[in-house]
Amino acid sequence: MKACGVIVEYNPFHNGHLYHLKKAREESQADVMVAVMSGNFLQRGEPAVVDKWQRAQAALSNGADLVVELPFQYACQAADIFAKGSVQTLAQLQCDSLCFGTDYETSFDYNYFGRQLNFRAEEIAALFKEKADQKRTYPQIMQEVYQTLFALPPVEQVLPNHILGLSYAKENAQLQKPMNLIAIKRQKAGYHDLAVTDEKIASATAIRRLLVANENVADFVPKEMAQALKQPNISWQQFWPYLRYRLISSTVEELLEIYQMELGLALKLKEVAVKQSEFITFLKDVKSKHFTVTRIQRQLCYVLLNIRTEEITNAWQNNYLRILGFTVNGQKYLNQIKKNVTWPILARVGKSGAKQVPLTLRSDEVYRLASKEIKEQNFGQMPLIVN
Repeated sequence: MKACGVIVEYNPFHNGHLYHLKKAREESQADVMVAVMSGNFLQRGEPAVVDKWQRAQAALSNGADLVVELPFQYACQAADIFAKGSVQTLAQLQCDSLCFGTDYETSFDYNYFGRQLNFRAEEIAALFKEKADQKRTYPQIMQEVYQTLFALPPVEQVLPNHILGLSYAKENAQLQKPMNLIAIKRQKAGYHDLAVTDEKIASATAIRRLLVANENVADFVPKEMAQALKQPNISWQQFWPYLRYRLISSTVEELLEIYQMELGLALKLKEVAVKQSEFITFLKDVKSKHFTVTRIQRQLCYVLLNIRTEEITNAWQNNYLRILGFTVNGQKYLNQIKKNVTWPILARVGKSGAKQVPLTLRSDEVYRLASKEIKEQNFGQMPLIVN
């Protein structure tokens, strides 16, 4: 069986994602669609609007055959680490191709470019270090680095999906057996588009804004996700009392023990946490040229979950495949490949789970603090089966 992989968050799963899965299957001619999906805390440092099981259910009901969780140690990270964990997971699952959405307007050979990125890795790192002094975001800096080194045509805005695609290409080129990369142009709604411009397709960002405004989003999502979104929608606001307590009660020295924490940011977080009682105003006051919203939110995840550097590095040394669900076809494929998979395959988390998936357990237990309606995320949970 031929498999095509996708790297996703589905926050929430919407009609654009349905189109992507359908198009990916067509372009790759795959028998099986494999989704590596972030858990309950996401790449931009946000809690998922609904939990991973409901997002997996929507995916399996609308084109995915196998959904595997991307663990916290990779999911809540900058593009390079996020891409590394995702691509390696798809490689373990023996995918023949990787399909992703792009916001780049013209045709682009990601397969060739990935090989070039590795060939010129030292030049890229040196130029990135030089540009990084300009206090801009990672995508902004990387976009300029690539334009400078590879004479790419300038673009009017930062293209986050394109930059992420380049990160996938770089990691993919390092595999012993690289996957074929297939880029699909995003349809009608870009990742950061706030406005709804189509009757059926809106960006996840626009949908979340509609949810905050208590607007009906049923036209933009499949029925499974529409049902899930009737439950309390999770955001940073529900975690703010817990996070604020952590920031106020911790000393600066204790905060500096948190993964990726810098002194200047630790001081700023403590200062603003005392003054602001609402998360939105807190985040607005902390944001600066040096600390972007995404950087701050990821750091806040690490603070909320009390993540230490050694915990992340240890987790990187203990990879596994957590199966969230499959269709009959996906189960058949998993049975076909499992003898050749070198990472442990976890269909369920038992009593030894604290040692197997410690960061996943911690992050999911904290995630459940947001609402009494969030079910147990690990113990006793078997993979979803969708016929």
